Amino acid sequence: MDAILNTAKSWLTDFFDADTKKEIETLIQTDTEELKDRFYKDMEFGTGGMRGIMGVGTNRINKYTLGKSTQGLGNYLNKVYAGKDIKVVIAYDCRHNSDTLAQTVAEVFSANGIKVYLFSELRTTPELSFAVRFLDCHAGIVLTASHNPPEYNGYKVYWTDGGQIVPPQDGEIISEINKLSFEDINFRADHSLIRRIDKQVDEAFINASVANGNFNAKGKDDFKIVFTSLHGTSITAIPEVLKRAGYQNVTIIEEQAKPDGDFPTVQSPNPEEPEALSIAIAKAEEIGADMVVGTDPDSDRLGIAVRNLEGTIELLNGNQTMILMTKFLLEQRRSKGFSGKEFIASTIVSTPMMNALATAYEVECKTALTGFKWIAKMIKDFPEQYFVGGGEESFGYMVGDFVRDKDAVTATLLACEIAANAKASGSSFYEDLIQCYVEYGFYREKLVSLTKKGMSGAEEIEQMMIDFKENPVAEIDGSKVIVIDDYNTSTSRNQATGEVRTISIPKSNVLIYTTEDGTRMAARPSGTEPKIKFYFSTNTTLENASDFKKVEAQLDAKLARILKELKLD
Repeated sequence: MDAILNTAKSWLTDFFDADTKKEIETLIQTDTEELKDRFYKDMEFGTGGMRGIMGVGTNRINKYTLGKSTQGLGNYLNKVYAGKDIKVVIAYDCRHNSDTLAQTVAEVFSANGIKVYLFSELRTTPELSFAVRFLDCHAGIVLTASHNPPEYNGYKVYWTDGGQIVPPQDGEIISEINKLSFEDINFRADHSLIRRIDKQVDEAFINASVANGNFNAKGKDDFKIVFTSLHGTSITAIPEVLKRAGYQNVTIIEEQAKPDGDFPTVQSPNPEEPEALSIAIAKAEEIGADMVVGTDPDSDRLGIAVRNLEGTIELLNGNQTMILMTKFLLEQRRSKGFSGKEFIASTIVSTPMMNALATAYEVECKTALTGFKWIAKMIKDFPEQYFVGGGEESFGYMVGDFVRDKDAVTATLLACEIAANAKASGSSFYEDLIQCYVEYGFYREKLVSLTKKGMSGAEEIEQMMIDFKENPVAEIDGSKVIVIDDYNTSTSRNQATGEVRTISIPKSNVLIYTTEDGTRMAARPSGTEPKIKFYFSTNTTLENASDFKKVEAQLDAKLARILKELKLD
């Protein structure tokens, strides 16, 4: 506690503003536990950059923690691109303080001689990724905490290719940041280096989204969409993209259309949660819409709900939408003739069905760690290959490579194209998905996410991972575990033979069990939230579409048994 107290007191110097010092003094006198949580560690970069609760302290998002990161990034840019006209683009979302924090970040860059393009109003994360290359920038920043609760904010860093930073840049930037004290931050802005941007980039991005997501589907005039931005940034792009692609029957949920960092109409602005889309789904049932689309605050994730076999609106998961989107893109590409260099991409915790799909189309499926920065890295590392599309289970998808992060704007259009075309052909999005299960195997997934807050929570998560590694599960639902992949040690062990092979992708704190019957369990701590996540996948054959409900019930029962067995139900 003495070290924590000393760190807190270091924020009482004249460098820090009066309000910050006053709040720290109050915490020292009245709330030891809160003081401890705010200062027991420094805010760190995770799979999506920095993300945390806003407030005073080293373990909070504020002008000083972001300022220090920006100063370190500025130092790195000036070192790597010495003598060049360095340019950075900055966007921000609807969250409290996002606009003022974005201004602070812009000012620190400018104070270090770096030219800044700053969006004049909130914009989507995919537009920021697009803007990095469109404006020929060396880096990009977006102020967002994605789908986290209202008290959170964050800071994602993008590199020259439009993808989030990956090795070696991330480690080198962190090293520069760690060399600094807060007093090293240069807040003396050069406003002549800060330029506001909006319409020119908007127009280019929207045109690119339409060009990449529009396949001239049949039946657009007869296709009804309900769209909700969940108080976030997608309201600035998706309605216009759908309009330009020819969709006229779009109902926007007006009470959720106004950007609002309190997210007043939802428990969580996360399209993975059925509750978040409940207002939109109710509206769809009322007006007889075909599809509901909802996006998270920075518009990189999308939730899609469509009519099921009973005719009611059902929210699909990220694995399901990813499969159908990828199959559609592969069909479009194949109709023009495969070059033999195509690839699709997914992540190690997403459905193995992506591999089955790739095998059927005779293309490569590259598998990466969690986070679209790794998929963006694939595109950069293999310029001779053609990236068709790819996604991950957490409701993210990327159509082509003009955006180098998950992109709910273009993916929304793609989903509408698939569904409108299916309806016009006498089928539906849902029925087309079932047909995929018949052709490639019926894969069923389940995610369990446990929240463990604060220092004690972090310790508990760490211990859970240690237990799963040191005391591995021998079987899951009666099926022997045959392979244990430990991405932290880059080893894949065959439990029957003892053979160990090396995993070639970068190290990460992920553990995956695979059983004889193809069931899989993955465990990983979240890189951006105080959570540990467990991903389950099981599969079987589906001989006929008519057997769908029966086989679905069998797989769901199996997943329920597994959760009970592992005490995760």
